[in-house]
Order: sequence, then structure tokens, then C-alpha cells
Amino acid sequence: MSTKINIKNLPVGYQSVISNGKHAILGDEPIASKGTDLGFSPVELVLAGISMCKVATIRNVARRKGWEIGEVDAQLKQTAIRQPDGSFKTKVESTIQIQGNLTEEQRALLINEADNCYVTRLVRGEWEFQESGQLEPVVA
Repeated sequence: MSTKINIKNLPVGYQSVISNGKHAILGDEPIASKGTDLGFSPVELVLAGISMCKVATIRNVARRKGWEIGEVDAQLKQTAIRQPDGSFKTKVESTIQIQGNLTEEQRALLINEADNCYVTRLVRGEWEFQESGQLEPVVA
């Protein structure tokens, strides 16, 4: 499966218009990082992708099993600690609430499925980055 995102960086703060060709959101950095804090930071976008996948996975599994559930809410918190070699050790804590008349076994199964959702598996997996930069001529 291939996904493509386009970014248009604006000259204000670190604002970026992030688009998939159909939808757009604004990304930025916090004021403490010299941004304008008018959009999600890059780390917030990563956590948003993980948390959205988790709650969607819970709803998908519940629907397939015929379990009626109400709202599904998730809170994720990321902490990164720089290691002596410059790399990062990242810890993500998640709390998920599922409304509905579920047994503890059903709830545990849904949480387990959420913890193994597609985006979480992508993040845990091996990544290969192929960067290519093109310099555009500056027109005065």
C-alpha cells in the first residue's frame, strides 16, 4: 500500500499545508520552537496517526464481531529521551476508553487489536528512507 503526502511550507513560522490531494490540514511548530502554534507539530501528527488507527481498529473489530459499542476515545503521550549515541528512545503511553456493554475479555481483545493496528506496526517496523532533493532556481 502506498501513501503520498504533499507539503507546502509557508514563510510564516514553520507553517506547512499538509495535503493528500483531497484533504488538507495545517502543521506548525510551537511558539517555543519559533513557530506560530497554529497547527499540529510533527510529533503530534505521528501520534494522531497512531491513535486514529487504534480507535478505528477497535471499531472495525467490534463491528465484525457484532459487538455494539459507543464512543471510543484514546489519549497518547510520547516521551523521547536522547541516548548517548544521539539516537532516541521513544516511549508512547496510550489510554483507551470504550463505551459499551462489553465483558472484560472483549475489552481486552479490542485493546490488544488496537495495540497491533496497522500504523503501530508500521512505526515498529523497519523503515528505509530514500531522500532526493531538487534545488529550484531562485527567481529574483
